[in-house]
Amino acid sequence: MSTFAYIAVRSDGQKVTGEFDAPSRSEAFRKLDRDKLQTVTLRLKGETPDSARAVAAVDRSSAPIILTRTQVVKFTNQLSDLLEAGFHLEPALRVMEDAQGLASIKTMVHELRQRVVEGTSFSSALRSTSSSFGELYCGLVAAGELSGSLPRILRRQANYLASMDELQKRVLSALGYPACLVFAAVTLMVIFVTVLVPQMTLLFSRTGKAMPLVTRILIAVSNFVVHDWWIALLVMVVTAVTFWRMITLPWGRQWWDSAKLRIPVIGSIIATRFYTQLAQTLATLIGGGVTLLNSLKLMQAATANVYFRGLLEQMTMRVADGKGLSQSMRISGQFPAILVEMVVMGEHTGDLAKALENVALQYDKELNARIQWLTALIQPVIIIVMAILVGSIAYAMITGIFQSISGLRSTG
Repeated sequence: MSTFAYIAVRSDGQKVTGEFDAPSRSEAFRKLDRDKLQTVTLRLKGETPDSARAVAAVDRSSAPIILTRTQVVKFTNQLSDLLEAGFHLEPALRVMEDAQGLASIKTMVHELRQRVVEGTSFSSALRSTSSSFGELYCGLVAAGELSGSLPRILRRQANYLASMDELQKRVLSALGYPACLVFAAVTLMVIFVTVLVPQMTLLFSRTGKAMPLVTRILIAVSNFVVHDWWIALLVMVVTAVTFWRMITLPWGRQWWDSAKLRIPVIGSIIATRFYTQLAQTLATLIGGGVTLLNSLKLMQAATANVYFRGLLEQMTMRVADGKGLSQSMRISGQFPAILVEMVVMGEHTGDLAKALENVALQYDKELNARIQWLTALIQPVIIIVMAILVGSIAYAMITGIFQSISGLRSTG
């Protein structure tokens, strides 16, 4: 018999700790399951977290499993369904491992269940099993484990990931026809610039007359593309590498995460998505019994955007000093009035979780409307831009041709 120490969550969200004797980790896990406790951590008494992780890592030298977005959505949906139906985590993972319809993620689920059985927390198991579960996903799962609201957290994550997957498909679908036009237009411009314009340059030079400005610009571009194209390629590669290196540095990441919010249309979508995620997550955590201060700390740890993380850090410090959530938001000056007013209403009524839930629904609708408008705008914008480029080249060539013909006639 071995003595195991555990941290678990009851069905009412209360966190409990304790020790008991069991012949193995598997039996210890089953005992917690029979007691209707959701395991957060389980390890041998006296075993440190680092040594527990080392034991769990034995015979696991393979690289983390890579999943597609669709597979992550499928896994999250299935697991949230089972947890909402009353299953505890390990039995739910065992059911998923045996399910025929989940063959594409069976290896990942098996590895994940083994780590959980060995006492690793679910969020840590997700991080070590597959890199496809991002920091936000794992951070929210950790919050769900501590608050006892893991099924609700997973359901919202599934809905969020499904909406992002649907957005990606809509954008790709909307870009299909413009992409064909762009390919045809670029091919046409390359032929004009590299083949036709050099041949016409000789004709232009015979007239002895000055070409129109647009034609001279077209000839200069043609000469550059034909003879010095490598300079443009080198500049683009150096710029891309420099930009990538810059945003990996702390100050560069801070600047980029802030600059993205100032991009027309895109910036408002990023901000609205953050407000939606913030309101939804705080509503779930506070409704699950987590204090406001701890909820803000968990949300801060799960936020990938450095700029927003800084705002949350400032809010957390103000709340720790005794200020209310609405007052902390108002002091920052970065949150929309409707969000702040809904928080004020929740604080006055004593049901902050409900108020945050309501404002999250409003922002979710606004986010979907903005995304639909953006996808509808992409196609005509690309068509107009390509029409202007092709039209400008055609105009420059036709103007030069007419000027050349006029010059030849006068010479004759």
